Amino acid sequence: MKKLHLRMLTTVLAGVLMLGCAKKPLTLHVFIWSDYIKPEIVQSFEQKFGCKIVLDYYDSNESMYAKLKAGGGGYDLVFPSSYMVNIMQRQDMLQPLDHAKIPNIQHLDPAANRFTMDSNHVFSVPYMLGSSGIGYLTSKVPDFKPTWRMFGDPAYKGRMTLMNDYREAIGAALKALGYSLNTLDTNELVQARDLLIQWKANIAKFESEQYKNGLISAEFLLVHGYSGDIMQIMEENADIAYVVPEEGTSVALDEIVLLKQAPQPELAHAFINFLHEPEIAAQNIEFVYYLCPNLAAYELVSDEVRNDPAVFLPQNIMDKSEVVWDLGENNALYSHIWDEVKGAE
Repeated sequence: MKKLHLRMLTTVLAGVLMLGCAKKPLTLHVFIWSDYIKPEIVQSFEQKFGCKIVLDYYDSNESMYAKLKAGGGGYDLVFPSSYMVNIMQRQDMLQPLDHAKIPNIQHLDPAANRFTMDSNHVFSVPYMLGSSGIGYLTSKVPDFKPTWRMFGDPAYKGRMTLMNDYREAIGAALKALGYSLNTLDTNELVQARDLLIQWKANIAKFESEQYKNGLISAEFLLVHGYSGDIMQIMEENADIAYVVPEEGTSVALDEIVLLKQAPQPELAHAFINFLHEPEIAAQNIEFVYYLCPNLAAYELVSDEVRNDPAVFLPQNIMDKSEVVWDLGENNALYSHIWDEVKGAE
């Protein structure tokens, strides 16, 4: 009888263990820009849905795209800029979104539609809107002027950085010249190339990630970077300021997309919806210092953030700014210019 009881107990325990394995928490794999989501939001979602989120990071749309095309990842969600969303969609890398599973898209600010190529949100949902501009140390750059041409000032030679992103860097030169950052005019692109090569002689390097730490440590005095990145480090160093150049800039809308081979599409939809809960979106705005285009969230952020022109760009700057668009086969014009800039001595 004892042996029978022991066998029954062993069978029950085995069943319990198998049941436990069957209920192993699901894992959502997310590929995202660094410092781009409040950690507590991730933790809150994990607790609410009994799952785990694994975050991997990239520092440019191009590096993210290259990794995915090489077969790396196993990711569910990615956060590309709007022009890259179009490229990924054309190459059949994305699956359509089920709006019934994302009811919080009702809170989206329709004004953000001018910055996306997917205004009906078939494949993407807006995440954060931000600008690129100049961060600098006010005590070390006393003659600062709000213009891209600061990168041509030899007084700061070797103490400046430009973004290691060909559309952003070439775009800055185009804006300095008064041209569209989506121009297809060969003469304008050549002028931008020549100006960028002049700036290259002054900068320490092209850099899209470590410029933040370099500015905090005063290794760099003036950097080209994203608004949210620089706003975050301004909290650590009161000497840092951020300015959008008077010639205008690139305004980027990063969006959330679901990869075609996503292992956890249901959980991915739930996470997109969670990020657009007004309270969650407001928390995220306060943390990353970018603008989540969620109308209901605007009323929940602090007055300090609501009145910050780096987060809510003034209309006169918006009027001079543009979105980097996917130019299709004409993207090659920009990559060719970039190769020439990188190869210049």
